[in-house]
Amino acid sequence: MQTVDLQELGLRGVNAALHAQAADTNQTVWTIENAKGSHAIACGLDAPIEVTVKGSTGYYCGGMNQQATINIHGSAGPGTGENMMSGKIIIEGDASQYLGATAHGGMIVVKGNASSRCGISMKGVNIVVQGNIGHMSAFMGQSGNLVVCGDAGDALGDSCYEARFFVRGEVKSLGADCEKKEMREEHLTLLQGLLDEAGFDFKAEEFTRYGSARNLYNFDVDNAGAY
Repeated sequence: MQTVDLQELGLRGVNAALHAQAADTNQTVWTIENAKGSHAIACGLDAPIEVTVKGSTGYYCGGMNQQATINIHGSAGPGTGENMMSGKIIIEGDASQYLGATAHGGMIVVKGNASSRCGISMKGVNIVVQGNIGHMSAFMGQSGNLVVCGDAGDALGDSCYEARFFVRGEVKSLGADCEKKEMREEHLTLLQGLLDEAGFDFKAEEFTRYGSARNLYNFDVDNAGAY
C-alpha cells in the first residue's frame, strides 16, 4: 500500500503520482493523509486503483474519474465525481451540492445526505444516497439512476429526460415534466442490484419510481410556461 501525505507532497505531487499509474500497475492501493478539505483531490484518474482519502475533501474530488475506486473518509465538497466516466466513489459522510454533475458512468455512494442539485444533468451514472437529497436534484437528468433511501427536496427531476429516480421517503415536490411512474419487475431487479452494490439493507419494494412525462422533449408553445 502506498501512503502519501498531501500536506507534504502537495496536491500536484499527489495527483501526479496517481496519474502515473497504468492499467497494469502493481501499486493498486493508495492512502492520502491530511486531506484537510483540499480541492481537486484524485481528479482525472484512469487506472483500476483504489484510493482512500483520510478526511473531508473540497471541490471536485474524483472529477473525471475512470476505473478507480475512491473512498472518502469524511464529507465531500461541491462537484464530487463531476463528469466521471466509470469507477466508484464512496463517501462515508455527507456530500455537498451538484454531486456527480454530468457524470456518464460508474457509481457514487453516499452514506450520509446529499445537498442540492444532486445528479444534475446526469448522463449514465448511478448515484445511491443513504440519507436525504436537496432541491433541484437530477435537473435535466438524461440517463442513469438516482436512488434516495431518505427524502427528496423540491423540484426533483425538473426537465429530465430518461434518467430514473427511486425514492424511499417523501418527495417535497416534482419538477417540470417529472411524474410518478409504475414500478415494474425490471425496475425492482435493477434497484435491488444497485442497493446491494451500495451495501444498503433496503428492499426495492419500499421505493417509488419517478421519471419524465415526456411532454417537454420538443418545444411546444402550449407548454411554454413549464420550461
